[in-house]
Order: sequence, then C-alpha cells, then structure tokens
Amino acid sequence: MERIARPAALQFLQRWRDKHIIKVVSGLRRCGKSTLLELFLDDLLARGVAKKAVQFLNFEDLAYEELASDYRKLYQHLISHLQPDTMNYIFLDEIQNVSSFEKVVDSLFLRSNVDIYITGSNAYFLSGELATLLSGRYVEYQLLPLSFAEYCQSKKAQGKTLAQNYREYVNTSSLPYTLNLNEPALLTDYLRGTYSTIVLKDIVARLGISDVSMLESVAAFLLDSIGNLITPRKIADTMTSMRRKIDPRTVEKYLRALTDSLLLYRAPRYDLKGKQLLSNNAKYYVSDLGFRHLLSSGKRPDHGHVLENVIYLELLRRGYKVRVGQLTNGEIDFVAMKNDELAYYQVSLSVLDENTLKRELAPLQKQRDNYPKFLLTLDEAIPDSNYEGILQQNALSWLLDKA
Repeated sequence: MERIARPAALQFLQRWRDKHIIKVVSGLRRCGKSTLLELFLDDLLARGVAKKAVQFLNFEDLAYEELASDYRKLYQHLISHLQPDTMNYIFLDEIQNVSSFEKVVDSLFLRSNVDIYITGSNAYFLSGELATLLSGRYVEYQLLPLSFAEYCQSKKAQGKTLAQNYREYVNTSSLPYTLNLNEPALLTDYLRGTYSTIVLKDIVARLGISDVSMLESVAAFLLDSIGNLITPRKIADTMTSMRRKIDPRTVEKYLRALTDSLLLYRAPRYDLKGKQLLSNNAKYYVSDLGFRHLLSSGKRPDHGHVLENVIYLELLRRGYKVRVGQLTNGEIDFVAMKNDELAYYQVSLSVLDENTLKRELAPLQKQRDNYPKFLLTLDEAIPDSNYEGILQQNALSWLLDKA
C-alpha cells in the first residue's frame, strides 16, 4: 500500500523529539495517524535508534485487548521492556481504547528516559481528566485527511492537470487509504464502514444515544448544508417539518458529538466590530468530502461551498483558528487567527463577472485595517490581481503554497 509523506506532521514530531513533553496526535479515524507514527519510527531507526528501545502498541489490535482493559497491566508491560541508559520511545496508538490511560501516561512522563507519543480519534480523550492531569505537559498536532498538496504528490495524481486533480480530490475522498481504491463501489464501501465506525464507536456508544436514525439525519442535514449558517432551532424545525420531531437541546447534544468525533468542524461567527465571538449561528464543514457524497440527499453539488470547505480545512492545517467574520451588513468568509497574525479570506468559484467581483470585494473593503486580505477563486484565465491591497489568487495555487 502506498504510504504518503505528511511533511508538516512529521516535522512536528521531529521538532519535539526527546523533549520532556508528551506528543499527542489527534484526528479523525483513518486520517493517517498510525501511518504517521510508522513514518516517524522509520526516521528514528534510520537515525540510529535501536529497535529494542521502541515500543509500538496499537490498541485497535486485539493482541493488546487485555492491556487496554487494565491500565496497571499496561504500565507494567511498558516499564518491563524499558532499556536502561538510553532514551526509550513509546508509541500508544488509538489510546482512547485504553481504560484510565491518563494514569499510565502520567506515570511514564515521570521517567526521564521515556519519550511518549499518543494518538486518539476523537476530542473526548483530550478533555476532562486528561486535560486536568496533564495540563501544560503535552503538545498536540491535529492531523487532518490529505491536503490538496499531499494528494497531488501521490502517484494517483501524477500526469494530471491541477483542475483534474481538484475534481477528483473533492469528488472522491481525501482519506489516505482511498487512493488505493480505484473502483467506485470499493470507495463507497470503505467510506460507509468508516462512517459507521465513527458514529457507532465515537458517538452512539459513548453517549448512549438510542435514536441512531435521528443522529444520522442530523448529520446528513449538516453535510448537505456546509458553509451555511446553522442553529439547533433551524435543524429541529427542519426535522419537525419532515415529521421527525426533535428538541433543539437534543440537536445541540448531537452537534457537540459530531464535532467531538472530528467528523465535522464548527466555525463560529466573529463580530469584527465588537472583536468577540458570537454564540448563536455557526457554519459547519466536513473533515472529508467523501462523507458528504456518501450521505448526499441527491441535490446538485454546491461547488462554491465545497471550495469553502477545502479552504477552511487548509487554514486549520496551517495552524489558524478560523472564524466567520460578521459585519453590520455582510460577512467575510474566514477570519484566520494565529498568534499575533490575522488575515481575511473571501472564497468564490469565479469573479469573472464584474458584479460578482464587486460583491465579493465589498466585505473586505469594509475592513479598513492593515491585515492581509485575500480573494481566492478557481479562475485560471487571469493573473493574480491586487485591488487596493486585496490580493486575488487562484485557489489551487494557494492550496499548493507551503505558507
């Protein structure tokens, strides 16, 4: 099976290697976390680390079921295999399957000759007790499915134009293993299996949800509505109109569950005048567009919002917190924040029509500050343009930029 390099994620692990801090990689199921650890392990061995100084346990493997159910046995197993007088590298993959794993990680952290790497497939394992117990003692890398740049670097994408690669990228899936599936039926089966695992293991089983059908209906509604402002009340009213009554508070519970499972991401609104987050209304984007195709209601694809979804995820990959910019009259698609950096992004399929160009520029022109402003489109016929400080760029070129 083809293994695709994930340079940004690998550099993160290399940068933190041997530093006395726990390395955490979180991400959607099947987004490539295990492969990332394997690539990093290969790098360690190539740099002279002895195999006996490495322990790699994947807790989706039944071989470790007994250890996963008893944290004391797991801890004893790990320390019994530690090598003296050298750094030991411990990889605990899919750690959320281990009962009371935070106690194991905390105890290992006390040892100066242990370098710890853990992965998890939902946001739960970094909340509550773990966050309290390990506060200030871990760094996290949020791994997403393949970026457009990573997709273009794969063998599957070689010899094709950027436009062809983009169409395949948004119409199939960005989960790494799907690059090995050339038949539509195989792709559908793989996505359906992955989706079912996320729903049943990461949501239903954990929260004890009895109405799985309603949960999936809410998920399907959100996937159909990416890029639109959504409220729990709006979803509840839609379900009720379909004769499937649900309380807005239950919808809120489902929304939190879907985002905690990392299937969906929530982009809250940000009041650009008041400089504060707004609690009501938000936009949702899916971690992999393949799930949207899987659960599509049969509507014509909304190519503009699909492009928005791609840009939103790429901004997350580049380390930004992403908000929807709320103006008194109007909206900026994305306000991207990182440390002291801030940038504004407007996304449109095309602005070759003069009226469309004016409409897309207007919200950016209202923000009279000196932060960078971008208009990203799929237009290929025109070069990058600058409209009084607003830089228009081809979105595909921007996606390939390593900035």
